[in-house]
Amino acid sequence: MQTIDTEVYRVWDRGVRGFHWINLVSMLGLLGTGLVIYNGKTLGISGDGKVFLKELHVWCGYVFVANLAWRMVQGFTGSHFARWGTILRLDRQYVRELRNYLGSLRDKDRRSYLGHNPLGRLMVIALLLLMTLQAITGLVLAGTDLYYPPLGAWIANWVAASGVDPSTLLPGDKSMVDTTAWDEMRTFRGPFIFLHEQVFFVLMGATVLHIAGVVVAEFKERNGLISAMITGEKRLVKPPVDLPRASEADTDAV
Repeated sequence: MQTIDTEVYRVWDRGVRGFHWINLVSMLGLLGTGLVIYNGKTLGISGDGKVFLKELHVWCGYVFVANLAWRMVQGFTGSHFARWGTILRLDRQYVRELRNYLGSLRDKDRRSYLGHNPLGRLMVIALLLLMTLQAITGLVLAGTDLYYPPLGAWIANWVAASGVDPSTLLPGDKSMVDTTAWDEMRTFRGPFIFLHEQVFFVLMGATVLHIAGVVVAEFKERNGLISAMITGEKRLVKPPVDLPRASEADTDAV
């Protein structure tokens, strides 16, 4: 049997790998609870049941937001391929490399990358933008729907009826709210719930494309792309085209 020599490189640090898997788990929780809430009437979910699901959804959302914030910090403090200077560098050199990569897709001998390939970088940017928008709209809705932080106290003060302690307001109970203020708040909420729902579907579509791209790249390039997000290491048959310079490198062959 013929053996193929490979070089092993450390690519993804623990912070990036941790973000990836926590993000997966939190998004699965958000997906499951979100779909049930979205189809609540069809499924016959009671008012109390819907409030419980929203609370569960928001707690999954807090994990998602905290993890996303950690990834933002990692963009400044993480390893070379996790940094914004690497991911967001969409200059002429990137355009040239994208053309070279797309041209190599028709060849058996594809270009080899340690970090994300040029298409992968675009997908990562799109996913992070979508997740950030989803996080922002979700935090607003946590306040309008459940009086949860960070805007919950402000929303409760806005809608509480005269003489009612805003901290005593209960989600789903409109008996202690000022109807005019409530209607104003719901108008304020409108664009955020619209964006939250629409971005959800776009994000799910982008996630499916991301997973499909990873699976195809794993089979075509055979560089341990999936296992690298567990071990942090990639195994490459030929030298990568994006090997960092010595001054940038925190990626080592082992």
